[in-house]
Amino acid sequence: MAEINTTQGFIFKRIDTREADQIFSVFTKNSGKIEVLGKGIRKAESKLRSNIDIFSLRELEFIQGKAYKTLTDVHLLNGFSNIKKNFEKAKVAYKISETLDSLIIGQEKDEEVYNLLDETFNKLDKSKNLNSNVQLICYYFIWNLLSILGYKIDLYNCASCKEKLKPRDIYFNSQEGGLVDCDCSNENGRNGDIFPETVKILRIMLKKDWKLLPKIKFQESHLDNLRTVSENYLFCHRKSKFDILN
Repeated sequence: MAEINTTQGFIFKRIDTREADQIFSVFTKNSGKIEVLGKGIRKAESKLRSNIDIFSLRELEFIQGKAYKTLTDVHLLNGFSNIKKNFEKAKVAYKISETLDSLIIGQEKDEEVYNLLDETFNKLDKSKNLNSNVQLICYYFIWNLLSILGYKIDLYNCASCKEKLKPRDIYFNSQEGGLVDCDCSNENGRNGDIFPETVKILRIMLKKDWKLLPKIKFQESHLDNLRTVSENYLFCHRKSKFDILN
């Protein structure tokens, strides 16, 4: 008789396959990122069909097969219902899931990533329905995930010459892995400007200061700058992982 395994994890992606199956990507507490096959789960008579959904925390039971872990039972721990009810929150949840899937390769236990997911989804679920607050939660996840994976940037010293950065004339350089001052940006090139307000937001995010983060007053242009810098740095490391695999 096949052994039944039990784990707890965040379901962050699902793909339809074959006639009625689905494959769920789950970040688990015990094993990191895994894929579980829901056999026949799209059939109307499936007992599991109504009890599993993305952007939820579940306890999963499965049998380990040659190719896939096959789902046998599932129990809800947290459905994060407010995320599913709000369009902006749902968009952020998809961005978080996409980022996680693109940066985490293979199955390896990582409690820091699991705890970051737990923290982020709870904050997103309970946040006020303000677009700026929701967007900050998205970038909070991205930058802290990059930090956990070894890509934390120095927000106080130039990534090139290592001198202390001045409040003005700071630029962002993905290749250098962080911020550069005016002189070094002229020598080594740059991805673009980074506003002092963006640097302040990133410092607060990487300190995980949730008391101060919602109180920050910033303009839409600062959020646009944060988005541009985040996407540049994220693209750089997505590409580097792709290159390693090929």
